[in-house]
This record gives sequence, C-alpha cells and structure tokens, in this order.
Amino acid sequence: MDLLLLLLRVLLTVLLYLFLGAVMILLWRELRQAAGTERGGHPEGRLVVVEAGEEGPEVGAAFALQEVTSLGRGPANTVVLPSPFVSTHHALLVWREGRWWLEDQGSKNGTLLNGELLTRPTVVSAGDLIGVGQVVLRLESL
Repeated sequence: MDLLLLLLRVLLTVLLYLFLGAVMILLWRELRQAAGTERGGHPEGRLVVVEAGEEGPEVGAAFALQEVTSLGRGPANTVVLPSPFVSTHHALLVWREGRWWLEDQGSKNGTLLNGELLTRPTVVSAGDLIGVGQVVLRLESL
C-alpha cells in the first residue's frame, strides 16, 4: 500500500510539472508572437535605390526595413536620403495589419507611389516604386 501511494505521488508530481511546462511554452509563444518575432510578424524586406537624382544614394544601395521605417534627409531617420529635394522627415513606411503602409509626413515635394502623388496612407506591395524627392526606391521582400 505504501508503494502504491508513493507511485501515485510521483505520478501526480510528474503530471503537475508537465502541465506547468505546457503553460510556460504557451506563454512563451504568445510573447514571441506579440513581439513580432514569430512568423506573422513583419516580413524581412528592404528598399533598393532605383534612381538616385543628383545627390541621392548610389543606385542599387539597399536599406533594411523595420516595423516603422522613416524616410528623410534628417540623421534621425531609418533611411537617410541626403538630397535637397527630400524633406527632413519625408515619409513613413509602417508594418500594420499584416501589410506595409506608406504615408507622407507633410513633405514639401510630396511622396509618390508608382508615379502617383500620395494623399493618404496607402498599402504598398513588393515591387512598388516609392518616390521621395528625386530618389526612387523599390520595395522588395526577402
């Protein structure tokens, strides 16, 4: 009888630890998903310079995308475009609702998407061309 009670206690302890381990795994996955590091977070992508204008970056230069990528002439931007036709804070490229959104930040020369002036936040897809001043960038997914 004592042996049976001991086995039941050991079995109950093992089951308790398995339950706690399963809860920890679920919490860990949920935290990773909320942080965007698991699939379904923002996809790997980049902006590639297609046209550089007079003083822009080299054609072919690539800039890695973050969940919020700011484009502009100022040094605080994620993508710095040293061109006199680019505003200090020109545009934002944001990963939201499972898609990339492009938004002009009140720039003097405006932001173009596939040659058309951007008037409101708009969804951007891989292969689309983003015009910032005289610089044209292509969105690529990796």
